[in-house]
Amino acid sequence: MNDTATAHALERISGHRSRFDARLEQYFDTLGERLDTPTHSRFAPHCLELLRELSMRGGKRLRVVLLHEAARLVTTDEPPGLAEAGLSLELLQTHGLVHDDIIDDAPLRRGGPSTYYAYRQELPGDLPAALGLAVLAGDLAAFLSMQVLLEADVPAELRLALLAVQTRTAGETVVGQIADLERDTLTGPGEDFLHEVTDFKSARYSILAPLTMGLLAAGEDPAPHRERLHRYARLVGIGEQMRDDYLDLFHEADHVGKSTGADIRSGRRTYAVNAVLACASGADAALVEAALGDRDCPDSTIARIQRIARDGGADRRLRAEIRRYAEAAAAEAASWAPYWRAEAVGFFRSLPLWHIDQLDRTDGAA
Repeated sequence: MNDTATAHALERISGHRSRFDARLEQYFDTLGERLDTPTHSRFAPHCLELLRELSMRGGKRLRVVLLHEAARLVTTDEPPGLAEAGLSLELLQTHGLVHDDIIDDAPLRRGGPSTYYAYRQELPGDLPAALGLAVLAGDLAAFLSMQVLLEADVPAELRLALLAVQTRTAGETVVGQIADLERDTLTGPGEDFLHEVTDFKSARYSILAPLTMGLLAAGEDPAPHRERLHRYARLVGIGEQMRDDYLDLFHEADHVGKSTGADIRSGRRTYAVNAVLACASGADAALVEAALGDRDCPDSTIARIQRIARDGGADRRLRAEIRRYAEAAAAEAASWAPYWRAEAVGFFRSLPLWHIDQLDRTDGAA
């Protein structure tokens, strides 16, 4: 893309995000009209408020952007059903975040308290109740993500097609979460295992699902294109996961919305942890292994692990891998030219490269 096209695309991204945030706020404002809750319950409306707070704290809204830009592969109009598909995707994301934070015992999410820790702060003397309420909050977000599609004012055939994508994606994501937990029980999970976890746990619902749903809403049958869409989703997903893992270890909490070294304290054998262990030996490797899963691991130990990684070149190698996957994803998107609108194809070609630029800027600010 030239500078003018890039500026236009970035303006569209900003527009997608701002319009969606307004639509999401409206959704929560009117949710009480569509969801019955016990009249005398205090916990039920509070649960909805916590889901609202977490959902509105945002994040990148990558799924919403991909959804709308996928429709632009076919048409410049905004077809019916996109708004509901966006709400469904983000509610499923909220579900995943709530449950992830329970599994990881994570206190922070998106710059604020995780839903689990919000309940723990509210009920400090009743951990089982806090845990149960957080689990149920995540479950509720998942069911709401399906309900919003069933209520979409679109033809029944499209409604069911969108719901089929979302339910399949939800199942694959849960299976990916199971494999994710399995990964952390392994002493040395191989790269292929890490890639498969990323594919199932995040790439399919963060990238492949919005691409598929956007095409469906625009009237395009995505089935003949599933393999090429999946290749792109997998490449972008792996690169983005590597980027998230890199930021978790090498950047301050203000940059990532959670504690630096949170993955190490949670015992997560991420791409970044694998990269550190690949360059560490002896006492350094033992230090990293001892820190994995230590909830009370001090900041000084995290800093020591950062030095081990940088001295061994793990940070540079991981950044090189992130770039390699971004460039491969861009090449995959470029191969879409015979099938869809050139301007929209250019957007998907440029997107992973923009994320590399963002990482470079974040590194410069760190």
